[in-house]
Amino acid sequence: MSDAQLSLLTAAPIIIAFAGALRAMGVLSTTATASAVGLSVAIALVLFTTQ
Repeated sequence: MSDAQLSLLTAAPIIIAFAGALRAMGVLSTTATASAVGLSVAIALVLFTTQ
């Protein structure tokens, strides 16, 4: 596993946790949270498989 893949495996859960925390604080709507989580997973998956 390359350093880039390891970084993706580290960064994606942090982004998801941050979006969840912002949702819990009422900063993000449910739609925005779902969008942030979905897009970060999709981007991480694409970048992970192309590395």
